Amino acid sequence: MFETVFQSLNQGFLKSIEIFIFTLLGAIPLGFIISFGSMSRCKLLQMPVKVIVWVVRGTPLMLQLLLIYYGPGLVFGNNIWGSGQSGRFSAAMVAFIFNYACYFSEIFRGGIEGVPKGQKEAGQVLGMTDSQIFFKVTLMQVVKRIVPPIGNEVITLIKDTSLVRVIACYELMWNGQSFIKSSGIIWPLFFTGVYYLAFSGLMTLLLGKIEKKLDYFKV
Repeated sequence: MFETVFQSLNQGFLKSIEIFIFTLLGAIPLGFIISFGSMSRCKLLQMPVKVIVWVVRGTPLMLQLLLIYYGPGLVFGNNIWGSGQSGRFSAAMVAFIFNYACYFSEIFRGGIEGVPKGQKEAGQVLGMTDSQIFFKVTLMQVVKRIVPPIGNEVITLIKDTSLVRVIACYELMWNGQSFIKSSGIIWPLFFTGVYYLAFSGLMTLLLGKIEKKLDYFKV
């Protein structure tokens, strides 16, 4: 029984890690793009982007998962995600990436706008182009500012991966919970907590080291 349980938990944990990695790979660059949209001087672009970010941040991720996975089939009569785990995983990735991109965009926006305007002006006086000022002056300060809040979102993401079970995507929590119905045992659920704690602890240590590496750059 122990071997069966831990084999199942390991498989679920690998799927949770996959969700975690793909979400970060997609949400971070998309978050940058969205942040520039929310800071745009063009109101026709800025206002819709801000409304979308407000809606996404103001509604539960679980609701977004359900709408994205079931919505197209119920509204248009066509399940665009396909059948099986691959389709469920694709829908989950769209929901997670877009959700976290909106949260990241606000962190990026705050970091960029928090850099004193005088530094940009100083760069212009030195003859630097806008791109040079952004990458050599602004970006390093932004990175320093956003690491702590990004770290909080990363830790939250580790736990949020369990939400994909609402669309029957077989991750760690689903596999741990399945033993309640199949075998009438609850102790596998406690071990799912150990997996989450270990992963969260590892990421906390990693993020702490990144913050220390950036301590030389004072803002």
